[in-house]
Amino acid sequence: MKRLKIFLAAIAMLVMAFSFAACGANPGDNGTNTGDGGDKNQTPNEGENKGETDEKILVAYFSATNTTKGVAQKIQTATGSAIYEIVPAIAYTAADLNYNTDCRANREQNDADARPAISGSVENIGQYDTVFIGYPIWWGQAPKIIYTFLESYDFSGKTIIPFCTSGSSPIGSSATNLHSLTPNATWLSGKRFGGSTGQSAINDWVSGLNL
Repeated sequence: MKRLKIFLAAIAMLVMAFSFAACGANPGDNGTNTGDGGDKNQTPNEGENKGETDEKILVAYFSATNTTKGVAQKIQTATGSAIYEIVPAIAYTAADLNYNTDCRANREQNDADARPAISGSVENIGQYDTVFIGYPIWWGQAPKIIYTFLESYDFSGKTIIPFCTSGSSPIGSSATNLHSLTPNATWLSGKRFGGSTGQSAINDWVSGLNL
């Protein structure tokens, strides 16, 4: 009888031990709970990568001899932007650019109403917040195809940054004379670059814009 009592007491103690263990366990302690902080595949929130910006930038340029193209590509590198070449519907030939004659370029520059046609268009220009506009200097001004481009889209609320290429002529009034074509845009001061301008100089200029 004594042994039976000892056996029953041992059974009771085992039952109580299992009961306490069950009461102390929390759901998910075995790794099956995928609540907050437990899922390694959680999608990061947008904007977590520092250094990235929500600002969308477009570099649009016209280049008759590829000089402006080289500068535009460097600006694209500095900004990580999209780039668009303004291509004339009728390409300019060497004769068209012979400024010592009554060439096509001279006639266009002397005609206030000249608007050379553009081949193609920018897809969804509304998505861009900032637009760089690049061109060579022709007789101290932007080529008239730049006028065509600016009049072809709605730049309301956008920031426009002009840049030009020339051997020595400053950007001067070539930029300010474009302002009236986009009355609801904000224009920043532009800059002239030589064809041999390096990437580091472009990077410094872009950095100073605080985009």
